[in-house]
Amino acid sequence: MHDDFQSAIAKIKVPMLILDQKWHRLFALGGKPAAVKELEAKENELLKRDAELKKELKDLKKVKENLVASVMSNMEGTSDLVSKKLDDDKRLLEECKERIELAEQELRDLPEQTKEVNRELMMASMDFCYDKLRTNSTEAEEITNWIKDIRIQLKKNVIRKHNREINNKEIYSYMHDVFGMEVLNLFDMQNGDFYIGVADDKPAGDDSKKSSSQSQEAADLSKVDLEEVDLDAVSKETKEDENSDSDTTLNE
Repeated sequence: MHDDFQSAIAKIKVPMLILDQKWHRLFALGGKPAAVKELEAKENELLKRDAELKKELKDLKKVKENLVASVMSNMEGTSDLVSKKLDDDKRLLEECKERIELAEQELRDLPEQTKEVNRELMMASMDFCYDKLRTNSTEAEEITNWIKDIRIQLKKNVIRKHNREINNKEIYSYMHDVFGMEVLNLFDMQNGDFYIGVADDKPAGDDSKKSSSQSQEAADLSKVDLEEVDLDAVSKETKEDENSDSDTTLNE
């Protein structure tokens, strides 16, 4: 399987990655790993060397043309000065030819070297990207599970909140029936730190000011779907909470 994969990869024509802005965007968030940076620098050097060699060859060929012209013009000369000039030009011409040959050979080898480095860069980039994809998928799944748990807890608390509001209304109604409005009004003034109704509709005081966006958020949270919530379990928990509150009050 590994051999088949490598054979298939070898046939792929990989674009010059460091010249592709979209390739650079692959690392926009976390930055490039060390292996990718090293190969990128190596490929940059190869491209830079390619440009240098092409310029060097262009200059050497001009020098060669001038030397050839000089040799041809001095071929018929007989003086010692002309003869020395001719010998020097021939020597320089041979050196120039050798340098041209070496530069051309290096220039022929560079594309294959660059191609190989570029392929290694592709593999390193793919390793990074697929590792990032796996990490993101795992974290997304964990966050999804966290959101699911929070939603269930939210739904349970919406029910508990609703139960407290209903209980407040019932208590106040029974107090009204038993003691009458006149007595209730007196005790309301003495013990006014409570609210009858839906908590979301409570007027904002000095200690409970809400912005319009916060009020809207609270209203939205109260409208969650109650599916997947064990209503019996919530009801049982609510009763246990109420009993616990009652025991605490009696002990005090």
